[in-house]
Amino acid sequence: MTYFVYILECADGTLYTGSTTDLERRLEEHNSSDKGARYTRTRRPVKFKYSESFGSQSDAQRREYQIKQLTRPQKLALF
Repeated sequence: MTYFVYILECADGTLYTGSTTDLERRLEEHNSSDKGARYTRTRRPVKFKYSESFGSQSDAQRREYQIKQLTRPQKLALF
């Protein structure tokens, strides 16, 4: 199974980082479902800006944590 780490840009210009196994489904959840993160529910619509793929969930979660530690300019430099 493939795992993805992604960065979303919210309608207010803020960035959100998360992980999933299905990018399209997760984007739909963030934009129109209660399954989206609480953070993004009040900042819709959101759009994908960046993603990376991994072969294991632990690798994806490790990378998600690393990205969350980056500053905004460092995140923007990824894409």
